[in-house]
Amino acid sequence: MEWSLQDRIRERAYQLWSAGGRTEGHAEQHWLAAERELLGEMAQLSAASKAPRGKRAGPKIATQRRKSA
Repeated sequence: MEWSLQDRIRERAYQLWSAGGRTEGHAEQHWLAAERELLGEMAQLSAASKAPRGKRAGPKIATQRRKSA
């Protein structure tokens, strides 16, 4: 099951609330912190996928040289 962005924010806000001692009256701060965190992660992933790749270090394939006869 794929979670929507709102579901992911809600879950992260709950984690922040729980880690912060489960104090009441800070729901908006937890929501906004979770939203910033997740949107920041998404922006980084998006930027990384659009960055020019240049020369990539891929796996090296062993090759044998043929000796001239």
